[in-house]
Amino acid sequence: MAEPRGPEPGPGPGDQPPDQRTAFYAARPGGWRDWWTLLHPPYTAWHLAYVVIGGCLAPVVSTTRLLATLLAFFLAVGVAAHALDELHGRPLRTTISSGALVAAAVGGLSGAVAIGIAGAVQVGPVLIPFLVLGPVLAVGYNAELFGGLIHNDFGFAASWGAFPVLTAYVAQTGRLAWAPVIAAAGAFALSLAQRALSTPARMLRRRTVSVTGSIALTDGDPLAVDRSVLLAPLERALRALSWAVVLLAAALAVTRLQ
Repeated sequence: MAEPRGPEPGPGPGDQPPDQRTAFYAARPGGWRDWWTLLHPPYTAWHLAYVVIGGCLAPVVSTTRLLATLLAFFLAVGVAAHALDELHGRPLRTTISSGALVAAAVGGLSGAVAIGIAGAVQVGPVLIPFLVLGPVLAVGYNAELFGGLIHNDFGFAASWGAFPVLTAYVAQTGRLAWAPVIAAAGAFALSLAQRALSTPARMLRRRTVSVTGSIALTDGDPLAVDRSVLLAPLERALRALSWAVVLLAAALAVTRLQ
């Protein structure tokens, strides 16, 4: 996901030295750890879980098709989209070269499209619109194309929430039905919640220099407010939601693939 750009965070007067990581899951900078951070592991797993949910709603689940769809979305979202995001302003501040990021973006999208073409041969032309729309969403959102038309909360929810559910179901069945549409609406809503939490969390981690203030409580005692106080509930909720969606998808997969 592309982030707002701004000054790098640093400690302000009276602040404790803040956690300088650009995300709660970010590894120590350098080497292979930058690639780990680039993958946004909790968020990538979260959105791949939507693939599992969509695929497992099919009346008959093909393990081969489900794994192929998972791989395609991992390459498109986990690798390509995040590489494009890092190219656009370096929000994660990795040391990965621009050439390596371009190669990851091109390779990831190429692999995803190749899998999609193979899927369309098996499933039929009904998969072609999804095959075309996927790269458009990945590049358009993360590179902020089309004047930022889809680079917003609703564009994110549609691209990374609803779209994986619908694509995975069509890859299994060659058609749509009410169940995946309803599930896609649920994934859309969960993705809106994700954005509502992650946007202020990213601002605090990546753009905030210092936070000062207090909250006046009814008992008269003031509660000091700093960067960590504001950040903690946001990231606790994001951690919990990422695990919740992944575990729900895993439970559905275990039930359907026995």
